[in-house]
Amino acid sequence: MTTRRITRKIKVGSTFIGGESPVLIQTMAATKTHDFEATADSVNKLAESGAGLIRVAVDNSDDVNALAEIRKRTTANLSVDLQENFRLAERVAPYVDKIRYNPGHIHHLDPNTPWQKKVEYLVDVARKYDVALRVGVNCGSIDPTKLTLNRSGDAVSIPSNGDLTKTESIFDPLLASALEHVDFLDSIGFTRYCVSIKSSDPQTVVLVNRRFAELRPDIPLHLGVTEAGAPPMGILKSRLALEQLLAEGIGETMRVSLTVEADQKAEEIQAARLILTNVAAGNIIDPSTPLPKLDIISCPSCSRVQNGRFVELARQLVKATEFAKDYPFKIATMGCRVNGPGETDQADVGLWCGPDKVNLKDGSTPIGSFGYDEVIEKAVALLKNKIDQFNAQHKS
Repeated sequence: MTTRRITRKIKVGSTFIGGESPVLIQTMAATKTHDFEATADSVNKLAESGAGLIRVAVDNSDDVNALAEIRKRTTANLSVDLQENFRLAERVAPYVDKIRYNPGHIHHLDPNTPWQKKVEYLVDVARKYDVALRVGVNCGSIDPTKLTLNRSGDAVSIPSNGDLTKTESIFDPLLASALEHVDFLDSIGFTRYCVSIKSSDPQTVVLVNRRFAELRPDIPLHLGVTEAGAPPMGILKSRLALEQLLAEGIGETMRVSLTVEADQKAEEIQAARLILTNVAAGNIIDPSTPLPKLDIISCPSCSRVQNGRFVELARQLVKATEFAKDYPFKIATMGCRVNGPGETDQADVGLWCGPDKVNLKDGSTPIGSFGYDEVIEKAVALLKNKIDQFNAQHKS
């Protein structure tokens, strides 16, 4: 293991990220936030299991009110995920230790207001209530202006030291978005933040975090593979990215994101501990370990999931598509309205789950809404049609 780099050290509640602090394990509660008793119980159990920071999602006033009750029932360090609802920051800040914002999601609410003004507001809140921030850049929800520049060919290509082999990569807009936000935060004198740059592709996670660490070695990094899916594949994908980065001395905090039920979220902590143990022992997974050509991703369960059947649906879909493991397609199963519509656009077959129906997509094209009991058959039929087309195009 390479000696760990020394970054800025930021205070998050009763703990620290960066500096000489040990790598902090994070997870996320998956109970409904408005059910404050269940959520507080989950937070306490996750803290007892070894999570140094537990994130909760807040979407509305009911969640905000519940957060105040949750805070009364736990001394655990809490992070809050606001997604598009960044205006709730001042209402939740008294009850949490860190606020995560997404440069892509922050664009959508009040798009006529410059993003810099929105970030200034978040910084003002963070200073007022003594909380840290996380800049959370995600492959499925990148700032649209970065994607537009990348697709038009006008974006400044940021070198990847020759490591990037994909001809069409999300690498540049991911990195550009992160760099833009950290430069702005520094310019207004706010340094109490960490950064996450996540993708569902382990190789992209390694390359973009490695490059960011080269360019900004002073900034703490939160590592993770987003939408890694259900165990064991979700753990394998996470190991491929995180063990390699940590072995290079990169990464100050981490989360293994798994599609599991709310009462099984401690599996994320166990997987993170396995990764840290492997790195400490010099027993990291071979980076060239192959993954199936069929890429199946699913978001980690959280309080925004609108139907508890989402997790089982994701697992069933893995089994139902085993026949296609050698075909280069991507299937995405998303659990809510926040990530579902946008993050399925990049998949060949996309499912995003509502309260009673599952929306099926062919790429970015909606196919229809189907019941939880019928959508797998529809998704498999769509996949088989794509395989037939693929086979016809590749006949020798």
